Amino acid sequence: MLLRQPPLLFAALTLSSLVHAEDLQLAPVEVTGSQASDGEVAQAQLKSVPGGTNYIDMNSVQQGRVSTNEDVFKYQAGVYAKAANNEGVKLSIRGSGLNRSPGAHASGLYEMFDGLPLTGPGGTPYELKDPLWQSRVEVLRGANGFDQGALALGGAVNYVTRTGYDAPKLQLRYEAGSKGYAQREISSGQVLGDADYYISLTDSESDGYQHQSAATGKGVAANFGYRFNPDLETRFYFRYRETTNDTPGKLTRSQISHDPRAANSLNAARDSKRLQPGSTWIANKTSLQLDDNARVEVGLAYHDYPMDLREGTNRLKVAYTDISSTLNYIRQDTLFGHDSKTTVGLRTTQAMPNNGASEYVRTPAGNTATYAPGTKTRDYSYLGSDTVLHIGNDLELVPDLWLTTGLAAIYTRRETQVTYPEGQAPLSQHDWDYAPRIGLRYDFTPQLQVYGNLSRSVEPPHAWSMIWGSNKYFTGGPAKGLAREGVSLKNQTATTLEIGGRGEAWLGQWDLALYRSEVRHELLSVETQAQTSTSNAIVAESNASPTVHQGVELSLLSPLWDGGRNGRLALRQAYTFSDFHYRDDDRFGDNTLPGIPRHYYQAQVRYSHPTGFYTSLNTEYSSRVAVDYANSYYAASYTLLGATLGYDAPKQDWQAWVDLRNLTNRRYANTVTPGYDDKGLDVARSTPADGRGIYTGVSWSWR
Repeated sequence: MLLRQPPLLFAALTLSSLVHAEDLQLAPVEVTGSQASDGEVAQAQLKSVPGGTNYIDMNSVQQGRVSTNEDVFKYQAGVYAKAANNEGVKLSIRGSGLNRSPGAHASGLYEMFDGLPLTGPGGTPYELKDPLWQSRVEVLRGANGFDQGALALGGAVNYVTRTGYDAPKLQLRYEAGSKGYAQREISSGQVLGDADYYISLTDSESDGYQHQSAATGKGVAANFGYRFNPDLETRFYFRYRETTNDTPGKLTRSQISHDPRAANSLNAARDSKRLQPGSTWIANKTSLQLDDNARVEVGLAYHDYPMDLREGTNRLKVAYTDISSTLNYIRQDTLFGHDSKTTVGLRTTQAMPNNGASEYVRTPAGNTATYAPGTKTRDYSYLGSDTVLHIGNDLELVPDLWLTTGLAAIYTRRETQVTYPEGQAPLSQHDWDYAPRIGLRYDFTPQLQVYGNLSRSVEPPHAWSMIWGSNKYFTGGPAKGLAREGVSLKNQTATTLEIGGRGEAWLGQWDLALYRSEVRHELLSVETQAQTSTSNAIVAESNASPTVHQGVELSLLSPLWDGGRNGRLALRQAYTFSDFHYRDDDRFGDNTLPGIPRHYYQAQVRYSHPTGFYTSLNTEYSSRVAVDYANSYYAASYTLLGATLGYDAPKQDWQAWVDLRNLTNRRYANTVTPGYDDKGLDVARSTPADGRGIYTGVSWSWR
């Protein structure tokens, strides 16, 4: 029977917007209840959203090097992902976290594992997001993640783990390449009656491109599912990973042009490094089908992610633990004779009382010159909670015209307190807010859909930013010059209008979104004082005057030639235009917000043969990037070229590939962490991208 449920409408009529260029088809594909895989259902649900979304099949991504999430988000319109000589990726959607450094906990996005919260009051760490563990990645840009309880400006990202239903019984994978890079994986997944399991062990190492940038990582991901009956199933999840990353620091534009492999001299002298000694995520999700039209989903997740930061003159040992729970009721029925789907959800994340940091003298200098290494300077806490109650509805007003409405109530709490060397009064903030949403989508034909939506987003600050943004300092002892109490920050809010469409035409499969966000109290961070030989860098966060985020997101997958048994040629393109600027700021006028390029374009021409051989050429272009709020200096624009050659056996039992990166050995800044006003000087604010690289890999699967 043809699926006719509201979230599957567009794909039930046609599931022809496939993800891989090598699988490009323009003929409609009918999805039936017995045939639809989890991936097909997920694609259909994304196509029912009246706004910008992305579906990433990791089988396609893994036909080349998969080192970081920069590799995962290639060719994805509206998503900007850049790594910085380690696993930390600067991930930004519609200007979210545009001024964060890659090592900071991501801001402006709600990230999930398997539909359960990863993001908490402390932000989103990166070490548990090993790309090899994923089956697919779902992106709901902007307010389009509403039904997941995502209310941040950038939207939601859901990393979906493999299960026994889509994993080989045994798989071995090995990657190796330039600059000492190597990555290994062994995994297994099976269905055993009503139960299934998946487990993967990975480890990696790299000497790094810059000096002082070596990295290692190892971890395990597993899940176990059981179907008690057709109406009741449960799944347990486990992730553990530990990493070590040397920290080479930032360089000037001149250094990147002439000596990009150098480390920042202070980072090298201090042997700077960032350790994640062991992060753990444990969760359960249970689904109960109440009747033919309604189901309940309950989730619980525990997340512990300590850090040991040895990057400056002081050592910072950070404890982070939070517990999250979710409850969703989904009902499909008729309302006044019209098809309707309603979702009522509650999600909450609570930071545990042990959250906080202890700071110690590491390399005596400046204010700590007379103190021995290991002398404690400060203790302080990071506490908070996020709770969202949301209700949404999809209603078919007339055939093929759907009205989407929603309303969320948000309660956020943030608290921070310095308890050593002197106990200070805690800074505590409690805020109630709301986020409405309304949208329309219309399916003219199975090959053409248009949509529009109007929404509001709410983003609270991180508790740690309330300490780092403070201007009240200790005046004596080993804590001299360090913040002694927090500073109050307002929640960032935005009103966003989005219009767009998706479909198929003579030029191929296309997806276009245009949006404009009017942002108030934007949370912007800035390095107000660079690190010196006697002090650490000072990075402050504050609420900005009104800003605008607007842009265009366009993706296109075009068949260039179909030779049947002789193979196929296809072109894939993704373009993102980002215009983020102040609105009549007293200091910076209408200046561009720094940290993200205005124009960002990626393309790939791929030839694939029915026997499994494939080859591709790819390019990437980025316009220049402002490196300070005064727009007094810019990182240079760049254009890259790359190529891939590989073989993917038709029986999916083995695969081999060679991935050539940055063939012209272009020297450019991969990430920018902004300053306030550099007065036209070339200041060290950028991390260099890797130079020319050759990587190869092989995998074998028993299915």
